[in-house]
Amino acid sequence: MPKKEFLTVKKVADYLQINERTVYRYIKAKKLKATKIGSWRVYFDDLQDFIKHSSNIHK
Repeated sequence: MPKKEFLTVKKVADYLQINERTVYRYIKAKKLKATKIGSWRVYFDDLQDFIKHSSNIHK
């Protein structure tokens, strides 16, 4: 079984070139799937899905 890669909120923000607070807003609004493991973590696959389905993120 392949290992899923987790990203921190900071890494997601850097990847999308947005502010960390914006990432937290997306998580709170349930627009971006995340798991709380101490702090919020996002699966890379979920980030890719978010990018595909988001009209305001261009990456």
